Amino acid sequence: MKRISVFVSGNGTNLQRIAEYFSGNAEVEIVNVVCNNPKAYAIERAKNLGIPLRMITKQEFNSPEFTEEMKGLDLDLIVLAGFLWKIPSSLIQAYPKKIVNIHPALLPKYGGKGFYGEHVHEAVVAAKEAFSGITIHYVNEVYDSGEIILQARVALDEKETPDSLAAKIHQLEQAYFPVAIEQVLFRR
Repeated sequence: MKRISVFVSGNGTNLQRIAEYFSGNAEVEIVNVVCNNPKAYAIERAKNLGIPLRMITKQEFNSPEFTEEMKGLDLDLIVLAGFLWKIPSSLIQAYPKKIVNIHPALLPKYGGKGFYGEHVHEAVVAAKEAFSGITIHYVNEVYDSGEIILQARVALDEKETPDSLAAKIHQLEQAYFPVAIEQVLFRR
């Protein structure tokens, strides 16, 4: 049995997709959802999916006790699905190459502190890039610089807007993120 925890901050569409993808797989269990935003719709999604929810404050998140709590879950993988806080070094050290993130751009471009969600899409459109996409990568101590697991790209149209690009990126996330998680879990 592969055990994963999903960290969220927002709407939770990737959480929903991951849960649906693995719902018929007896070899994978989402043991909990960790959320740092009490207004996140992901909370409702976790409840509707019947997945235990762990709300977390910044102080708790950065404490050694939280790392110990996560270690006690005997996880195979931590999945960052729209989680917006930097992961503490203690957690990264406890789970080397066992924390994955999805970023809404083709790293190394448009990565790092402050580049998330609509900020990324606005920057990509403003730069008149021909392509954008997603990057699924391992998490290390530096924002968006861990080893790349998978990238998928999409072409931008001449009249691309940040919103239209966000919709394209969302489709890539839904298609590729669960598959990449499965590949990492089973080293396929």
